[in-house]
Amino acid sequence: MQYRTYLVDLSKGDFGLSFTFFPTPVSTVILDSLLWTIVLVGIATVVSFVIGTLLGIVAGWRRGSRWDHLLPVTTFFSSIPYFWFGLIVLFVLSGELRWFPLAGGYSSWLSVDFSWAFLSSAVRHAVLPGLTIVVASVAGWLIPMRNMMVTTMSDDYVVLAEAKGLPPRRVMLNYAARNAILPSVATFTMSLGFVVGGAVLTEIVFSYPGIGNTLYQAVINEDFPLMQGIFLIITFVVLLANFLADLVYVWLDPRTRVEA
Repeated sequence: MQYRTYLVDLSKGDFGLSFTFFPTPVSTVILDSLLWTIVLVGIATVVSFVIGTLLGIVAGWRRGSRWDHLLPVTTFFSSIPYFWFGLIVLFVLSGELRWFPLAGGYSSWLSVDFSWAFLSSAVRHAVLPGLTIVVASVAGWLIPMRNMMVTTMSDDYVVLAEAKGLPPRRVMLNYAARNAILPSVATFTMSLGFVVGGAVLTEIVFSYPGIGNTLYQAVINEDFPLMQGIFLIITFVVLLANFLADLVYVWLDPRTRVEA
């Protein structure tokens, strides 16, 4: 009967009350923190994907050139743990230079609204955690894209396009990159599903009010209703991202639409 009651409440979006933020409902806590994570981690993921993919296309097309120097540089930054890189960024840009705030999602004396003061403060607080995520994850998109470009350039249709005298930029983008990007797009769609989970370590280091930091507080305080609600939302979003990845893959690759 308890499990039946739980499922009925769950269908209504009622996850119970949070122990940590009692008597606030779990759904309210998740919604408030989820918006912060989607804006920060979502935008940072898209930016890192675009930058890494474009750099990977150029590095693969011009393999053996100075563009290959990007590989060890980006790999070095990606090998640094998130929390350690975040602490370094905080120490230099916030502690020493005082260019950005140290913690939080906005200035404590402001109320959450759509005023210019709040939005500008939120952007300033999001720069450092967003920069940490972008710098640390660019290599994850650049290296696979570069390797796929190198592999694709030896395919017959790319060789034929070059032999026909097509402009190099058209061959690079319309022939080589369009096919080489397929695995990256599938991975990117999957990564959007994990955006809901937030960059836990990054949000903890910067005390950012996202879902990752909320999950950490729930674990510390043994807030089981809040943990259950967050894990359930993450599960559904990841499943949805899997479904969208299949749709995007079919849309990009005509070969998947042809019956065997």
